[in-house]
Amino acid sequence: MARTKLVRLSAEKEAEAQALAARIRELADEELLAMARLLVGKPEQETFGETEFELRDLVLKVGAKALEEHLRLKKTATTAAASTARAVSKPPSSKATGPNRS
Repeated sequence: MARTKLVRLSAEKEAEAQALAARIRELADEELLAMARLLVGKPEQETFGETEFELRDLVLKVGAKALEEHLRLKKTATTAAASTARAVSKPPSSKATGPNRS
């Protein structure tokens, strides 16, 4: 089984990670409860096989929610400076794209 690589973060990034983890827990609550119900509700001999696939589907949903939340937060936390490029008043003509080959 693959192990997750431990990442060392600055204090600022660690605080960001802790906040994101708390938010992911909130978002994943429904899937976590569904996992627990699935495991408790299955007889021991049915723990593997189809149950594994059902669990993986739930875990993938949690991962998708985590990624969506991370990206949502990144969109609102932009710190890049505004572009210094001039705005184009109108697009260039598509007629003058190359030599005339008549």
